[in-house]
Amino acid sequence: MYDEMKSASASDAPAEMSVSSAAVESRVGSGDDEMQFLSGAIRSLPSYAVKDLLSVGVCVRCSFRLLGIKQQIYCSSSFSPSLLCSLLEESTSPEAEVESEFCSVCLGILQFKWRVDKETIVKKESANDMIESIAELVKQEGHQIDSFSLEVSVPQAILENESAICKSSLPVFGDMKRKDGSELWFQEKSLSEPISVKDVLKFSIVKPLESLLGIKSSTDSFRIHLVYTSTKASKMVQNSRGTIKDCKRQKTDTNNGLHSANDESVVAGAECSDQSNIETNAAAVRPSNGLQAHDISECLGFSIEKVNDPCHLELQCYRTPIYLVSRYLKYSRNVSQTCRMIDEERMGEASVDEIIGSNILPMSKRDNDKFRAAGREDIDVRMLDSGRPFIVEIQNARQIPSGAIVKEIEARINGLENKLVGVKSLKVVGSEGWTLMCEGESEKQYAALVWISRPLDGEDLKTNIFAQGHGEFPLEREKLIHCMKIERIAGSSQYFLLYLCTQAGTYIKEFVHGDLGRSYPSVGSILGCRAEIMQLDVTDVKMDCFLTG
Repeated sequence: MYDEMKSASASDAPAEMSVSSAAVESRVGSGDDEMQFLSGAIRSLPSYAVKDLLSVGVCVRCSFRLLGIKQQIYCSSSFSPSLLCSLLEESTSPEAEVESEFCSVCLGILQFKWRVDKETIVKKESANDMIESIAELVKQEGHQIDSFSLEVSVPQAILENESAICKSSLPVFGDMKRKDGSELWFQEKSLSEPISVKDVLKFSIVKPLESLLGIKSSTDSFRIHLVYTSTKASKMVQNSRGTIKDCKRQKTDTNNGLHSANDESVVAGAECSDQSNIETNAAAVRPSNGLQAHDISECLGFSIEKVNDPCHLELQCYRTPIYLVSRYLKYSRNVSQTCRMIDEERMGEASVDEIIGSNILPMSKRDNDKFRAAGREDIDVRMLDSGRPFIVEIQNARQIPSGAIVKEIEARINGLENKLVGVKSLKVVGSEGWTLMCEGESEKQYAALVWISRPLDGEDLKTNIFAQGHGEFPLEREKLIHCMKIERIAGSSQYFLLYLCTQAGTYIKEFVHGDLGRSYPSVGSILGCRAEIMQLDVTDVKMDCFLTG
C-alpha cells in the first residue's frame, strides 16, 4: 500500500511545478489566487513524503523547506498550520498526520510558538499574530523609524535536528539519494540546500510587519532582533564531544596508517561554547580534517526525538550607534574632561563629558553614550581657540538627530549660564569617525604664564627655539618642540607669556620647570634659572580630519 501511494503521488506531481521560479511571484496574490497557489504547491509534493515528515514531528513549514520548496510560499498570509493541515488531508488521505505541538526540527520557531519564561508559553496561529507582539515592542520603546532591518538568531540545535532528519532512515530521504532516475522529483530537489529556518521566518513575517508598521524593510540602522535560545543545543554538544574525538581517532587509524596532525581537534562547530543563542550557520558545522557529515551523524548517534518545550524568545529592537563630532572649548580651570574620583571624592565641579552628554540625552532619548577626545588636558588647563576634537557615540537613540536638532544641541551647550564648556561645528558622521579619532592628534599649540627666579632681560627675549628636541626621563620619551616664543608682560619683570608649538604628547609643564632635571632641555635650563609654570592654555589641536567650519 505504501509503495502504491509513492508511485501514485510521483506520477501525479506536475512536472512544470516549481514554486521557486520567477513565475511563482506573479501567482502570489490575495483571496482565491493565493488559495489556489497554496493548494497547487501542496499537491506538487509527494503525499507520502509529507506524511513521513509529519509522522516524526516535523512541522508543515519545515516539511516544505526540507522538501525543497522555496521562499514565495512562506510569504502567503494564508499560510497557517490549520489551513495547511486541512489541505494536506485533502491531498493525502483522511488519516493524514496532524502537525505536532512543537516541531522536532525548528523547536516551534516556524509554528510561531515560544517560551517567555518558565511558566509562560506563547502560541500564535500565524505570522500576522506574531508581528503584533513585535510592533507592540517597537511602540513601547518609542523609536522614530522610517525603515527597519530584521535579524534572527537561532540555536545550534536546529541544524543538528536537520542533520538527524536528513540522515534518518525515513524512506523519503532514501529516495532523495537514489540516482537511478526513478524519482525525478527528488533528484531535482536534492541539487540545492534547503532554505534555512531563519530565512523562512523572515519570509513569513517581513511582509506583514511592513504593512503593520507602515514602513519598508531595508539595511537600516534600526534593527529588530529575534533571539531564540534553547538548552538542548549546549547539552547535545557537551555529550557529543568525547564521541567525536573517539570517532576521529578511529577514522584516522584506518586511513593507511596516516594520522591527523592533531588527534585532539574537534569538528568545527561541535566544539563550541555553551551559549545557546549562537546563530546557526552552515559553515559553523562543516566537517574538517577528513571527518564527513555522515560520520558526524553516526558518531553523535542522532535520533529524532519528540520536542516538549519550544525555544525561548527574546524580542529586541535597537538602533545602531549614531556619532556626533565637534571640537569642545573648556573655559574653566576646575573642569575635568571626564568625571574623576580620587578616594571617593570628586575632582572639579563638572566634566566636559557630563555637560555635553546631559544636553544630548533629551534630544536623542538614548540608552547611553560614549565620549572620546583627541588627547586630554589637565583639569587646571583651559582649552581655547580652535578647541579639542571629540566624538560621542549615541547608543540606541530613539530619535535620529536631524540637522536642526544638532544645531539646537550646540546652541544649548553654548548657552549654558555657567559658561564652563562650549562646542564648535557639531555634526553627525558615520562610524568611520570613531576610527579617525583613534588616530590621535599630530601637534598642539600652547600659551603659558611662566615665572622665573630672576628678572627677564633683553637677551632672554631673543631665546626663540625652532625644531628643538626635548627628552623626558626616566621614560626617555623624545618629543619635538617645533617653535617657542617669549613675550614680556607689561609691568612685570619675572612673569612672561610663553607660546609653544609642539609634537603631540609633549609634557609642557615638565618642559618649563625641568621636573628636577628629568626633562631636558627645559625653559629653566635654557634661561639658566628656576622656572615655574603658573597657568597653561591649549590654543590649538592639529587634526585635519576634524577641521572646524
